[in-house]
Amino acid sequence: MPRTKGDHEARRHAVSEAVWQVMATRGFAGLTLRAVATELGATTGLLTHYFPTKRALLEYALDLLEQRTLARPRRRPGTGLAALRDALLDILPLTPEATDRNRIWVSSWDAALCDSALSAEYARKYAAGRDRLRERVAAAQELGELPPGDPASTAAAAQSFVLGLVVQALFAPAEFPPRRQVELLDGYLDGLAAGGA
Repeated sequence: MPRTKGDHEARRHAVSEAVWQVMATRGFAGLTLRAVATELGATTGLLTHYFPTKRALLEYALDLLEQRTLARPRRRPGTGLAALRDALLDILPLTPEATDRNRIWVSSWDAALCDSALSAEYARKYAAGRDRLRERVAAAQELGELPPGDPASTAAAAQSFVLGLVVQALFAPAEFPPRRQVELLDGYLDGLAAGGA
């Protein structure tokens, strides 16, 4: 009986879920065709139909991570300092899903640092993130909620702060539970609003 397009899409979805589960539990270092095949309950031969090389698997995993990151629910759209806060909260590992996403992202840095093309792609993504934050900083400045200054510099500092907080929360979750992450972020933003950062 010939396979339908729906069968192929269902299989791709199942493969995507297996790749995601392996990354969430084993990190990027544990992402192998064998691990994905085991998670899927399939053979590595079946997976080579989708990923002929480890590089193809890595590229797919990064694309999947970006798709899930962009598709996740966001906090309410707003303006000013509240919108900047919401954008930064969206980055933090405040839920189990966000923790998995951040664990995968941080574990993927090793692969990106060893590959110039991936490294350039990561640099592009972080720059795009800073641009989105810069727009929110500029809006907060226009509303008088943040002091005047270079919004790009403030956005870079805010991104650096929140990414550092992500790493702390991943490595020391008992010391940086969600409530403390939010408190630290709010303290940082209070400092920005007061002109201290």
